[in-house]
Amino acid sequence: MRRAVGAREYLDGRVPPADLAATLADLDRLNAWFGGHALSLARVRRVAVTTPGARTLRVVDVGGGDGAFARCVARWARRHRRRVRVVVVDADETTARLAAAACAPYPEITVVRADARALPMATGAADVVHAGLTLHHLEPDGAVVALRDMRRVCRGRLVVNDLARSRLALGLVWLATRVLPMHWMSRHDGPLSVRRAYAPAELGDLFGAAGVTRATVTRYPWLARVVVEAA
Repeated sequence: MRRAVGAREYLDGRVPPADLAATLADLDRLNAWFGGHALSLARVRRVAVTTPGARTLRVVDVGGGDGAFARCVARWARRHRRRVRVVVVDADETTARLAAAACAPYPEITVVRADARALPMATGAADVVHAGLTLHHLEPDGAVVALRDMRRVCRGRLVVNDLARSRLALGLVWLATRVLPMHWMSRHDGPLSVRRAYAPAELGDLFGAAGVTRATVTRYPWLARVVVEAA
């Protein structure tokens, strides 16, 4: 299945705040129900095991939307009495405001409005840099720039969790967005996100072009996901 080059989701443009909040909530539920957050959190936990417990674990969530994954990390850290600092980065002003409001009860989370291709963090500032359902919003040139800057910020593990581009994934996402109660934007953007996603070989090429040569790609066909990790 060819990638839908140049196609735009509603989330890529200006969206009324109420519609934006509704479709982000749909994404959060899908990530919670079908394992998207769990796949990423497992990678954060692996890094935590190898990081001294007395040191604050630092996580940057690029394209973090309303901060749902950041809150997952914060809740996990609280349960395990682990000190953590999570920075949510999103380029959209309204999304960043929604994230700031949703994450207000979590002082360990900071929300920053910034572009994934120009992260306002120092080199090696984070133990984990995570991008969930973010990379497919960028065309290849932009994706390479973003990966290069994420690698710069990351002193530990870079994790990219995105949709698989396959007929199985397209069918699963189409079905989920029709059977479950979803906002009309989610029903449009969900299947299109699958068509915009990068295939594993394409992801390998993007990481290589960004100078990240030691990347591991793991496929989860029945979850419609691909996770790429680089240490």
